[in-house]
Amino acid sequence: MSTPSPQLLVAAAQQTLGTGKRKGPPRAVCLHLAGEVLAVARGLKPAVLYDCNSAGVLALQSYLEELQGLGFLTLGLHILEIEENNLIVSPEHACQHLEQVLLGTTAVVDVSCSQPHPSVCSLDQLQDLKSLIAEIITHFQGLQKDVSLGVSSSKLPSSSWNLCTVFGILLGYPVSYTFHLDHGDGNCLAMTALRVFTVQISWLPAQPPVLLYSFSVPESLFPALRNFLSTWEKELRTRFRTQNDFDDLSISSEIVTLPAVAL
Repeated sequence: MSTPSPQLLVAAAQQTLGTGKRKGPPRAVCLHLAGEVLAVARGLKPAVLYDCNSAGVLALQSYLEELQGLGFLTLGLHILEIEENNLIVSPEHACQHLEQVLLGTTAVVDVSCSQPHPSVCSLDQLQDLKSLIAEIITHFQGLQKDVSLGVSSSKLPSSSWNLCTVFGILLGYPVSYTFHLDHGDGNCLAMTALRVFTVQISWLPAQPPVLLYSFSVPESLFPALRNFLSTWEKELRTRFRTQNDFDDLSISSEIVTLPAVAL
């Protein structure tokens, strides 16, 4: 499948994702969004969180349908709404990912402000989270029963969810942060050395690379998390070799220390 011209990709976004009197996102944001959506369709990430502006579900549906009309997407994608946040998801790939999470492929780090340092939790210690992941899998499996190339949407109730943890898992991070909701949304990561991982892939000629992943882990826990990260990297490189839309997979990391960390 040939990629439409950058001009067509930008027009598809700007014509559908405008809000009020404002036109859609800037050109660079439009192209990056198209790259992220294609990465979801190709199974390089299970989902992308739409945060370019306040465009809602209907606008996102129109956008994805425009991309399909251009021959850019052939796989039916889904828009999942969670507390006014919209994720563009491949239900098939997301199910496969979440099933692996239940088998223990993802680490969870407790960063509650009530404790002095971050600590690694096993998923078996977080039975509520395991139940929630199983619930989301069931939701996605129900969507797949109605096989369609169209763009569907659904909403999940989430009043008691820790969205930081859920989004980290849905977006495919090998390590997700959690914290006790009854202690507020603060965390113990201030002035803590963090190893920030960045994954980029090249796509359109003469355009910046697509940021595929960006996440952090506490540097003090890096040795304990190394196996999770190594397995994740190996599987990502394997998936990358099965597609031919993107080139030059780059995985890098740097150490940062911040006075405050928002999750």
